[in-house]
Amino acid sequence: MGMTNVKREPDVQEQDDPGRKQAYLEALTYVERLHRRLLDVIKDELDRIDCTEINSVQALLLFNIGDSEMTAGELRTRGHYLGSNVSYNLKKLVEAGYIHHQRSRSDRRSVRVRLTDKGRAICAAIDEVYKKHCGMLASVGDISVEELRQTNATLFKLERFWTDQIRYRL
Repeated sequence: MGMTNVKREPDVQEQDDPGRKQAYLEALTYVERLHRRLLDVIKDELDRIDCTEINSVQALLLFNIGDSEMTAGELRTRGHYLGSNVSYNLKKLVEAGYIHHQRSRSDRRSVRVRLTDKGRAICAAIDEVYKKHCGMLASVGDISVEELRQTNATLFKLERFWTDQIRYRL
């Protein structure tokens, strides 16, 4: 079932919609900006709790590990961490005492990681921020649950579209 080198002609509707490219580029800008803003929000919380030894990317990594035990590769494949320097950040978190690591007994090249109590404390602080945000989304942000669900559905489709572009070289 190979879909490589599949070329398709654009629909007439796609060709006739001059606003489509502008809307797509605007969406890309928002996705990029939202990720940076999330890191700013996390950095702000780290400052509030006087945590200066890790950065927002590392704190988000701790949150995404949560109660799980996984390898660096699993962090990437599960979509929890998208940076090319995951090994560097994991090393720094181990050195700072936020993550415990252990070599796999079956594959000595593989290292499994899990949070220490110190890491779980950061995870809990980020979770509290998210809970606070959830309580304020409707009243302060004017964002309903249905709007979030629709946004999530659209972002899921966009992610699938991009994944297909890579997988099938469309």
